[in-house]
Amino acid sequence: MNSFSPTEDTIAAIATAVSPGQGSIAVIRISGSSAIEITKTIVHIPGAHDWNTHKVLYGHVTEANQTIYIDEVLILIMKGPRSFTGEDVVEIHCHGGIIAVQKILERILDIPSVRRAEPGEFSQRAVLNGRLSLTQAESISELVSARSRKAAELAINGMEGNIQTKIQSIRKRLVEQLTEIEARIDFEEDLPNLNEKHVKNEIVAIKKDLIELIEHAKRASWVRSGLKVALTGKPNVGKSSLLNRLCKQEKAIVTELPGTTRDLLESEIILEGIPVTFIDTAGLRETKNIIEKIGISRTKKTLIQADLIILIFDYSEGWTTEDESILKQLPPNIPFLIVGNKSDLDNNQSFKNIPKYILKKENLLIMSAKTGNGEEDLINYLLKKCGSSQTYGLHIALNERQVDLAKSTMESLENINKVFDEKLPWDFWTIDLRQAINYLGELTGEDLTESLLDSIFSKFCIGK
Repeated sequence: MNSFSPTEDTIAAIATAVSPGQGSIAVIRISGSSAIEITKTIVHIPGAHDWNTHKVLYGHVTEANQTIYIDEVLILIMKGPRSFTGEDVVEIHCHGGIIAVQKILERILDIPSVRRAEPGEFSQRAVLNGRLSLTQAESISELVSARSRKAAELAINGMEGNIQTKIQSIRKRLVEQLTEIEARIDFEEDLPNLNEKHVKNEIVAIKKDLIELIEHAKRASWVRSGLKVALTGKPNVGKSSLLNRLCKQEKAIVTELPGTTRDLLESEIILEGIPVTFIDTAGLRETKNIIEKIGISRTKKTLIQADLIILIFDYSEGWTTEDESILKQLPPNIPFLIVGNKSDLDNNQSFKNIPKYILKKENLLIMSAKTGNGEEDLINYLLKKCGSSQTYGLHIALNERQVDLAKSTMESLENINKVFDEKLPWDFWTIDLRQAINYLGELTGEDLTESLLDSIFSKFCIGK
């Protein structure tokens, strides 16, 4: 597969999330030629026991003196190549929490023939040993970090090899065209003339497939990363009430006192498979309160980083000069929605208090966070904004690294158009075609350097 091989070191790491008081079990993973022997030295197993592959043993991990128990454990043995990494792997299942897990790992790492795993090293070994393709390994990482069912579905499809199959198919078609051209360079007199029109049409068709993959990745970006929505407005217009209404729980403090929210409050909901994070910010206003000033400063930073801003005003009070001032402070490049809240307290202010230039905008909603009137309209707006309808029929999606390589492939194929137009010799046809093939090989993991592979897996968590 590649010209380099994984290290022969035996490695170990905690493979599950660890938190005090959370999780009834935890898993410590050991991989390498010494995995089984290392495990034998740290455990006490009563009676007869079988250390053959794919067996589960019961016992206790002991202190170095082998008389004091650290924890009661189950030991899962998987000999290579029938394991995740393709090497001998032992998983020690112990009680969750922090103390027992850390003590067992420390006991393992005290043995000279084992070291702590680097981030993503288990997955990296799986790729190098041919157990997984690179795109499958990346999909495992995306499944672990998935924040919605749709994101998990896309990750599963990647784990099943759908991305790998699609890219390899495109790469194979490019290799076929390169083979035909290079054959003409070496044996032009012995072969019929190359059908240039066929080559051009095939390149155009491949470009269409790549464009579709890139567009699908854009559509999937909301599914993976979600939509970040900042709630802003002057104090006491109902930002916190709206947050609580949307999230169906009281995360924010709601009072009649202006300036109650001093810090940023976040809450996430899933709308048709897309995670939407709402950020309740401090009201924007002039103040001498030092703490409130800090909150307002954080609000301004949050607004710049948001995907959408919801500017809330008190509909019962009508649009004010203060509301107008806040509108002018919004970042010009961030989309915004104006929401008139407290419609249940309508004091005959109605729309006449709202400037005509705002009324003409499509981004204006009137609602009541208290009664829920208008909530459905707001949710429909958010769904439209994050493109939820565009996720239907979406089955595979490239990640950021893969998209960059797909775009580089496109650029190489675009360069071939210039070669076509200028009717240059066959040799010139092959340069960009070969580069396009190399980019796709890098995407699938068929053409990689060790340093690049290290860079990719360094972004994984340690136990993965």
